[in-house]
Amino acid sequence: MSIATKKKANCPDSKKSRLPYRKVCIIGHLGIMPYELALKLQQRLTQARAEGDVPDVLLLLEHPPVVTIGRFRGEEDLIVPPEILTGEEIAVFLTNRGGGITYHGPGQLVGYPILNIKENGLSVREYIWKLESVIIKLLLGLGIQGQRVLKHPGVWVHEKKVCSIGIHVNRYITMHGFALNVSNDLRYFEYIRPCGLRSEMMTSLSQLLERPIEVKTIIDSLINSFSETFGLECEPGNDQWLSQPTVPRGKLE
Repeated sequence: MSIATKKKANCPDSKKSRLPYRKVCIIGHLGIMPYELALKLQQRLTQARAEGDVPDVLLLLEHPPVVTIGRFRGEEDLIVPPEILTGEEIAVFLTNRGGGITYHGPGQLVGYPILNIKENGLSVREYIWKLESVIIKLLLGLGIQGQRVLKHPGVWVHEKKVCSIGIHVNRYITMHGFALNVSNDLRYFEYIRPCGLRSEMMTSLSQLLERPIEVKTIIDSLINSFSETFGLECEPGNDQWLSQPTVPRGKLE
């Protein structure tokens, strides 16, 4: 055996001695969190992900009543006077995500993946397709046939929209994500034209199944669908990264 061969056989970096590569995604189930706190947490995690300090992350949560507006359009689709929103304690935030205006509230499951799409071998369009696939797979497990509609990102059932998608990507790192209507009050969509659509085009899992569905009952199925669709091993999050940040008062962009 030559010296070169001996070195190769004894080298600790040889393929036989390497641990198998694991694509991990940490999961943070945060309950109900104000929109501004969730935004700050996303910003902190996207920076950490870009620097390689954390693996991919999926934040799952609900928001108190809030209307959010996309970076390119949406303000023209707010169709009630601001005082009505104020009277119902509905906050309004301008965001840096794509898409138009939408509503978030209790009973709606919101998912914010903080993923490196380059490391996952995805283009932006492929990433959005996979997000839709996560929801379609989840719905199928509930006996609901979800589908895509051309030029309207999200998931639809019987010509009604059950899940909205709006993202932001910077340095290959994603933020924002999807909002799945589970048992939230759809009445609040009447205050806006969600993503430029008529409010009556929105639906929820509870409405589709004609029975109350709680968000907590679909969390495990959602995580499994996300894990299988993206090929990631999902693990509980680290409190160091998922703790709620302190946010000063006022609107955030």
